[in-house]
Amino acid sequence: MSGSAPGFRYRRLLLKLSGEALMGKAGYGIDVDVAVRLCREIKEAVDAGAEIAVVVGGGNIFRGLAGAAKGMDRATADYMGMLATVMNALALQSGLERLGVPARTLSAIPMPTVCESFVRSKALHHLECRRVVIFAAGTGNPFFTTDTTAALRAAEMNCNALAKATQVDGVYSDDPKTNPEAVRYDKLTYSEVLARDLKVMDGAAIALARDNALPIVVFSIQEPGNLLKVLRGEARATVIEGRS
Repeated sequence: MSGSAPGFRYRRLLLKLSGEALMGKAGYGIDVDVAVRLCREIKEAVDAGAEIAVVVGGGNIFRGLAGAAKGMDRATADYMGMLATVMNALALQSGLERLGVPARTLSAIPMPTVCESFVRSKALHHLECRRVVIFAAGTGNPFFTTDTTAALRAAEMNCNALAKATQVDGVYSDDPKTNPEAVRYDKLTYSEVLARDLKVMDGAAIALARDNALPIVVFSIQEPGNLLKVLRGEARATVIEGRS
């Protein structure tokens, strides 16, 4: 990876998007207008000189844990959830390419007629060629969340940070939508997130980020232009890094 672009705190960033982010206000599936808006955010970052990788969830289509809770075999339900992430990844790729942004979907589950299989060296090459890389199908293994996938791929891609896009402007002590007394944090350590059981990402993802000294930036994707602000360290967000 080449040196930092002027004005960037993080030049190579992994963006974690939930499946629900693509759903918008609909109850299911992909809201095309929302997907286009997200793609425009990514295009703005790429045009400014950033290298962007994306991990997208599949909860807008199918969530493995929910399927398991209803009596499905957990591993089978998780594989179904992984396939849902491939659909979302292809939607993002299509949206980016319509905007003139080169993009590649790399799946942890081989499906050569649909997209490329994940190979680390290939993914790194795409990033270095200024293509957006969208990682699909999680880690390819059941029992792992897309949060853990995001931390894993960010470490593998030598990213400067992992940015988790949410509906709120950072990490709170409780859900700010239901508890007006919830406290917002500007900075946290990995240990504080784990000790306080803050629902930011699952424990495996936090531990993986900690072990690889990977900063996690939690920000709102609802504010236009916020992804570029994250790259420049200007966004209203919670930064998780360091040790207590």
